Amino acid sequence: MIYLDYAATTPMTEGAIEAYSEVARKLAGNPSSLHDMGGGAATAIKWARKVIADKLDVHEDGIIFTGSGTEGNILAILSLARGVHRGKHIISCMAEHTSVHAALNTVEREGFEVTKLPLTKEGIIDLASIELAIRPETTLITIQHVNSEIGSIQPVKAIAELANKFGIPIHIDCVQSFCKLDITDFSGQVDAITVSAHKVGGPKGCGAIYINPHVRATPVFPGVTHERGLRGGTLDTPSIVAMAVAVEEFMYDITDQWQLRQDLITSLDKKIFQVIGASPENQLPNICGICMRGVEGQYVMLKLNEEGIAISTGSACDVNSASGTKAILAMGKSLTEARQFFRISFGSKTKHEEIVKVHEALNKISMNSNAFL
Repeated sequence: MIYLDYAATTPMTEGAIEAYSEVARKLAGNPSSLHDMGGGAATAIKWARKVIADKLDVHEDGIIFTGSGTEGNILAILSLARGVHRGKHIISCMAEHTSVHAALNTVEREGFEVTKLPLTKEGIIDLASIELAIRPETTLITIQHVNSEIGSIQPVKAIAELANKFGIPIHIDCVQSFCKLDITDFSGQVDAITVSAHKVGGPKGCGAIYINPHVRATPVFPGVTHERGLRGGTLDTPSIVAMAVAVEEFMYDITDQWQLRQDLITSLDKKIFQVIGASPENQLPNICGICMRGVEGQYVMLKLNEEGIAISTGSACDVNSASGTKAILAMGKSLTEARQFFRISFGSKTKHEEIVKVHEALNKISMNSNAFL
């Protein structure tokens, strides 16, 4: 199988697999226990926390380990929204990850008002629209750094500067950008960041959030004792250590990824295929959003699967949605266009020969589809 769904999840690195197995065998203690076996696990957790913090260029006391990027987004947004008693208005985007929308739906039921901004035709949030949306009672801005469906990069540094100007806490979902783009450019200016292990060669079921220790955050479940009281439950030591190892050895050569992207999109017939994304300076190259005229993305995905090629129709968290991807709709495109969307995403192990096979398979699908175009 040719795997081209890296935006959904990445294969674990060999180092992460070895680390997981080694820690599971040798560090069985609960890191909160006071005996030596617990102390060994706690030391490993402390090392992993520092690795994540150093990568983000933030203080390690702000790193909270979670069970996923989804859980991280929900914990960060709810904790900040409920903790900052400045008002009940939140600014976000129509194209955010499902987990962000889930958190926003929750606070809306608690009386918050949420402004969800659209994307431009390039898939970018207009900075001026954010400033216009700010009110005296705005209590949080939450924005995704890289869109998981089309790979557009949002101007989060400028958004963070705007938030700081008005004294508004800001949360950035960095699940797709972590270890691929330089987050340290803005990490010192934001109040919360979400990352995930399995997007960078780590295990599934593990992630982390950074919440600035100086920011007031209200626990989603008051009374829990782990992770600064923001998340309960015994820490998964093997997964956390494996995540840190993956972060240390994850490889992302942006030049190679741009070459793979060019190999793919320059070979497509522009009369049939439309590449959805931003200009190069605002685009993560390994995520390619594409629409095939007159053909639903799910059909393309299934036909490629028959050819031994794994792609997706967008975020795996939206696989059961009948309305198409949020990003396409947020860009002002029609529901029909949204349903024609599919996503090809590659990684460090993707080869040029595999892109050639994808091109051949897509041409085959388009030729067989001509009869009902």
